[in-house]
Amino acid sequence: MNSTATDLRDPECIFCKIIAGEIPSERVHEDEQVIAFQDLSPKAPVHLLVVPREHHRDVRDLADRPELLAHVVQIASRVASEQADGDFRLIFNTGANAGQTVFHVHAHVLAGETLPEGEM
Repeated sequence: MNSTATDLRDPECIFCKIIAGEIPSERVHEDEQVIAFQDLSPKAPVHLLVVPREHHRDVRDLADRPELLAHVVQIASRVASEQADGDFRLIFNTGANAGQTVFHVHAHVLAGETLPEGEM
Protein backbone atom coordinates (compact mmCIF):
# COMPACT_ATOMS: atom_id res chain seq x y z
CA MET A 1 0.00 0.00 0.00
CA ASN A 2 1.18 3.52 -0.55
CA SER A 3 1.55 6.07 2.22
CA THR A 4 -2.01 7.47 2.03
CA ALA A 5 -3.66 4.08 2.39
CA THR A 6 -4.22 3.03 5.97
CA ASP A 7 -4.90 -0.24 7.70
CA LEU A 8 -7.79 -2.36 6.50
CA ARG A 9 -10.26 -0.43 8.69
CA ASP A 10 -10.46 3.09 10.11
CA PRO A 11 -12.61 3.06 13.28
CA GLU A 12 -13.72 6.68 12.64
CA CYS A 13 -14.77 6.13 9.00
CA ILE A 14 -18.51 5.97 8.29
CA PHE A 15 -18.00 3.54 5.39
CA CYS A 16 -15.86 1.26 7.55
CA LYS A 17 -18.71 1.30 10.07
CA ILE A 18 -21.23 0.46 7.32
CA ILE A 19 -19.01 -2.40 6.09
CA ALA A 20 -18.74 -3.73 9.66
CA GLY A 21 -22.55 -3.63 10.03
CA GLU A 22 -22.40 -0.97 12.76
CA ILE A 23 -24.48 1.40 10.61
CA PRO A 24 -27.35 -0.01 8.53
CA SER A 25 -27.39 0.29 4.74
CA GLU A 26 -29.52 -0.97 1.87
CA ARG A 27 -26.99 -3.36 0.36
CA VAL A 28 -27.47 -4.59 -3.18
CA HIS A 29 -24.21 -6.54 -3.42
CA GLU A 30 -21.45 -7.78 -1.18
CA ASP A 31 -18.48 -10.05 -1.63
CA GLU A 32 -15.04 -10.48 -0.05
CA GLN A 33 -13.65 -7.30 -1.67
CA VAL A 34 -16.50 -4.76 -1.90
CA ILE A 35 -20.00 -3.86 -0.87
CA ALA A 36 -22.54 -1.87 -2.89
CA PHE A 37 -25.41 0.00 -1.30
CA GLN A 38 -27.99 2.71 -1.94
CA ASP A 39 -26.78 6.31 -1.61
CA LEU A 40 -28.73 8.20 1.08
CA SER A 41 -28.93 11.34 -1.12
CA PRO A 42 -29.59 9.96 -4.61
CA LYS A 43 -28.81 12.11 -7.64
CA ALA A 44 -30.49 9.70 -10.10
CA PRO A 45 -33.23 7.04 -9.95
CA VAL A 46 -30.46 4.50 -9.27
CA HIS A 47 -27.60 5.88 -7.19
CA LEU A 48 -25.40 3.25 -5.61
CA LEU A 49 -22.02 3.34 -3.95
CA VAL A 50 -19.44 0.61 -4.55
CA VAL A 51 -17.02 0.60 -1.62
CA PRO A 52 -13.93 -1.56 -1.10
CA ARG A 53 -13.89 -3.33 2.26
CA GLU A 54 -10.28 -2.18 2.76
CA HIS A 55 -9.93 1.43 3.84
CA HIS A 56 -8.18 3.55 1.21
CA ARG A 57 -8.50 7.33 1.22
CA ASP A 58 -9.35 7.84 -2.47
CA VAL A 59 -9.10 6.30 -5.93
CA ARG A 60 -5.45 7.33 -6.28
CA ASP A 61 -4.64 4.74 -3.61
CA LEU A 62 -6.02 2.03 -5.88
CA ALA A 63 -3.27 2.63 -8.44
CA ASP A 64 -1.26 0.15 -6.38
CA ARG A 65 -4.24 -2.24 -6.38
CA PRO A 66 -5.37 -2.43 -10.03
CA GLU A 67 -7.18 -5.73 -9.43
CA LEU A 68 -9.31 -4.08 -6.72
CA LEU A 69 -10.05 -1.08 -8.94
CA ALA A 70 -11.06 -3.44 -11.76
CA HIS A 71 -13.33 -5.33 -9.35
CA VAL A 72 -15.02 -2.07 -8.30
CA VAL A 73 -15.76 -1.34 -11.97
CA GLN A 74 -17.01 -4.90 -12.60
CA ILE A 75 -19.40 -4.67 -9.65
CA ALA A 76 -20.56 -1.22 -10.76
CA SER A 77 -21.46 -2.72 -14.14
CA ARG A 78 -23.21 -5.69 -12.52
CA VAL A 79 -25.36 -3.62 -10.16
CA ALA A 80 -26.23 -1.16 -12.95
CA SER A 81 -27.50 -4.11 -15.00
CA GLU A 82 -29.43 -5.52 -12.04
CA GLN A 83 -30.95 -2.20 -10.92
CA ALA A 84 -31.38 -0.45 -14.30
CA ASP A 85 -30.75 -1.01 -18.02
CA GLY A 86 -26.99 -1.51 -17.68
CA ASP A 87 -26.00 1.98 -18.81
CA PHE A 88 -24.41 3.97 -16.02
CA ARG A 89 -22.18 6.84 -15.02
CA LEU A 90 -19.27 5.97 -12.73
CA ILE A 91 -17.82 8.79 -10.62
CA PHE A 92 -14.96 8.93 -8.14
CA ASN A 93 -14.77 12.23 -6.28
CA THR A 94 -11.13 12.63 -5.29
CA GLY A 95 -10.33 15.26 -2.67
CA ALA A 96 -12.42 17.84 -0.85
CA ASN A 97 -12.27 20.36 -3.72
CA ALA A 98 -13.74 17.70 -6.04
CA GLY A 99 -16.67 17.02 -3.71
CA GLN A 100 -15.34 14.04 -1.75
CA THR A 101 -16.97 14.13 1.69
CA VAL A 102 -16.19 10.62 2.95
CA PHE A 103 -12.49 9.85 2.70
CA HIS A 104 -12.82 6.14 1.97
CA VAL A 105 -12.64 5.45 -1.76
CA HIS A 106 -16.07 4.82 -3.26
CA ALA A 107 -17.54 4.80 -6.74
CA HIS A 108 -20.88 6.46 -7.41
CA VAL A 109 -23.00 4.45 -9.86
CA LEU A 110 -25.76 6.57 -11.41
CA ALA A 111 -28.32 5.00 -13.72
CA GLY A 112 -32.00 4.55 -14.41
CA GLU A 113 -32.65 7.42 -16.79
CA THR A 114 -30.95 9.54 -19.44
CA LEU A 115 -28.45 11.50 -17.42
CA PRO A 116 -27.59 15.07 -18.37
CA GLU A 117 -24.02 15.61 -19.56
CA GLY A 118 -21.56 16.96 -17.04
CA GLU A 119 -23.80 16.76 -13.98
CA MET A 120 -23.91 14.53 -10.96
